[in-house]
Amino acid sequence: MRVSFQSTLAQRVDLMGRGVHGGTQSRVSLLPAEINSGILFSRPGHNGAPDRVISASPSAVRNTDFATVIGDGHGALCSTVEHLLAAIAGMGIDNVIIEVDGNEVPIFDGSASAFVEAIRQAGIETQAAPRRYLKVLKPIRVQDGRSTGELLPYDAGFRLEIEIDFNHPLIGRQRYAATLSRETFEDELANARTFGFMSDVAKLWSAGYALGASLENTICLAEDRILNPTGLRYPDEFVRHKALDAIGDLALAGLPILGRYRSVCGGHKLNAQVVAALAADKSAWTVVEPKRRRNRGHADLGVPVAQPAYRADLS
Repeated sequence: MRVSFQSTLAQRVDLMGRGVHGGTQSRVSLLPAEINSGILFSRPGHNGAPDRVISASPSAVRNTDFATVIGDGHGALCSTVEHLLAAIAGMGIDNVIIEVDGNEVPIFDGSASAFVEAIRQAGIETQAAPRRYLKVLKPIRVQDGRSTGELLPYDAGFRLEIEIDFNHPLIGRQRYAATLSRETFEDELANARTFGFMSDVAKLWSAGYALGASLENTICLAEDRILNPTGLRYPDEFVRHKALDAIGDLALAGLPILGRYRSVCGGHKLNAQVVAALAADKSAWTVVEPKRRRNRGHADLGVPVAQPAYRADLS
């Protein structure tokens, strides 16, 4: 492989939309960030207080019921971050500041396509520092009921192997596997939408969820049919969206992962549990960066760097 460098956005880009759970409008702005900044969420302070910054890290996760919610430990929260994080990771962005004016990242059409388009609009700028990776050194496995997730060593990049099994005639068992690249993400995953079941709507509404859900942003399944007039974008759009969610949730590791992620019947909760289990076992990971060879700029991936250089909180 060639030496890979860190990247950020070339300029600011702004988006406005409605949250799928709260149903209210929010503004999200993506801004360039310095080398080794990582992914930073900025929430406006109240009554003249300074803005609160939430670093994308395992310790930031606050809730995983129907969406991934992150916070700073002092009351600042940001909900439904997974699709935006998936777009940032899938497009290969290392350093970005995300200003969120509202409690929830907008859902748009239920996929990551709006965020991908925003990143394209802003442009991607290469930075003068090697990209750092979180390299998985040994298997990490989490079992939660019928759900299983594990991270395994894999030196060829970040590989996803996602399997779902729903007791619904239009879903059933589906599997998606790929080694992630920008092209794979854009072509196969970015357009896959979130989905839900009509049988769950009343329960979700009573619990304060899905207040902004509609056929414009969610695939809705009745007992025997899809209610969306346009149907599916892919025959296996359901598992592709679960893969999209996994990319976003695992971006909360704080650095791009060099490893293989296998998930069976998983979701946000399982993804967060696996990242937390990895973070808790310091013998299971190290931080590496490519080392340039002399032959035409190629590199060996796997050269350890000093752990303090890893700014995300893995404690």
